[in-house]
Amino acid sequence: MSADKRSPVSDEPSQRQIVDSSVVFEGHIWNVVKDSFLLQPGQEPLTREYIEHPGAVAVVVLNDDNEVLLIRQYRHPVRMNLWEIPAGLLDVDGENYQCAAARELAEEADLTAERWNVLTDMFNSPGSSGEAIRIYLARGIANVPKADRHTRTGEESEIEAAWVPLSDAVAGVFEGRIHNPSAVAGVLATAAAAGTDFAHLRGADAPWPEHRTR
Repeated sequence: MSADKRSPVSDEPSQRQIVDSSVVFEGHIWNVVKDSFLLQPGQEPLTREYIEHPGAVAVVVLNDDNEVLLIRQYRHPVRMNLWEIPAGLLDVDGENYQCAAARELAEEADLTAERWNVLTDMFNSPGSSGEAIRIYLARGIANVPKADRHTRTGEESEIEAAWVPLSDAVAGVFEGRIHNPSAVAGVLATAAAAGTDFAHLRGADAPWPEHRTR
């Protein structure tokens, strides 16, 4: 079955009947859920386990020299130090998405930004997690005063930052040197948007219906 080529390709909601649902693991940040559901009425149920995730935001920071900010952080599941973009969980009840991104930018990079746009929305691993992530573009950069800077702990205490020419960051993606999914998507989206002088980006307050809270 082929898609209608006259219409723009667009993901869409699809509600299937859930016949059973349970939490099989309850964690500090996310849970593992087991659902049994019907693809079509009358069919045998399918069972899937997945991570129930609060969602996240990430930020590509672009300065006036056309450089992007990358931060280096240890990620234990893959046993690697990864070059990433500032990002964090939507774990504050009722917090505005862009405000959460600004908070993460201040906490992880000691920076503020005057101009915000949405670069792209994505699911990090839709076959195994409900995590939705919104990636912003932040411009008009300034430093957070030293007295107001966040004290970083845990893995964040080892964060290192580097300003990288956008073209070099793109090369890092294509050469397999940058692996973090939000960094990969954000860098490539920024490079594509720069080709149109960022004319088609959505506003920072654009609706995000794909993000589902618990």
